[in-house]
Amino acid sequence: MMDWTQHTALITGAGSGIGRALANALHTRGTALILTDIDPDRLDRVSQELNGRASVQSLQVDVADAAACASLPPRLNGSPSLLFNNAGVAVGGDFETVPEADFDWLLSINLLGPIRMTRTLLPILRAAPEAVIVNISSLFGLIAPAGQTAYCASKYGLRGFSDSLRHELAGTSVRVMTVHPGGVRTSIADDARLPAGINDAQEDRDRMNAFLKMPPDEAAEVILRGVEQRKRRVLVGRDARMAALIERIFPDSYWSRMVRLSRSAQ
Repeated sequence: MMDWTQHTALITGAGSGIGRALANALHTRGTALILTDIDPDRLDRVSQELNGRASVQSLQVDVADAAACASLPPRLNGSPSLLFNNAGVAVGGDFETVPEADFDWLLSINLLGPIRMTRTLLPILRAAPEAVIVNISSLFGLIAPAGQTAYCASKYGLRGFSDSLRHELAGTSVRVMTVHPGGVRTSIADDARLPAGINDAQEDRDRMNAFLKMPPDEAAEVILRGVEQRKRRVLVGRDARMAALIERIFPDSYWSRMVRLSRSAQ
């Protein structure tokens, strides 16, 4: 059984959604926390929620800033043995309509952010008797819907990075776990960047939010059970499990089949 009180967890994107839920769940377990987020107001709110058993450090960090990530270790109050690469953003629109700057912005946070944080903290993690890197990919790291080229590029990339790193670290004290959440109720849709000039931006956000149903605290418990059970991959939600199954059975035609099923259900 994992003794959570013997660990310090660093969580990126801890100011909302799954990151916030992970912070609360780990705090309840007595885990020392290092919470990072780009938004100081959200970070302050989460810090104020946490009272009691474990120590909490809050740091404003932009994971898209390579220098900020590289300079992080001297700022830490403890030595993390758990790294939750959770920070993530979304961009709406087809490939031809998404500005290059927005595409690059998303990749810098969703893909390069976890890579930077892992590069910075891996020496510290290696020094721990037991350490875990938890990379939060997505349902869209399992399937690739139209209109999600930027997001899918980042989440498939994170999946590949995680798998290869896991193989490199086999036999060491550091484990790597990839998480594929389905529709978890977070603020990612409200915070998403959408192409300029579209008239139905709010409709797009409403459509995205309708897909986000699972409470974040439920997702956090699934993730932490996966850590306890030493899993390599965790699928969060029925939608993620179904997508993984359909993609495995129909790797070349799953999207056309899913579109047909969606139309027949309307």
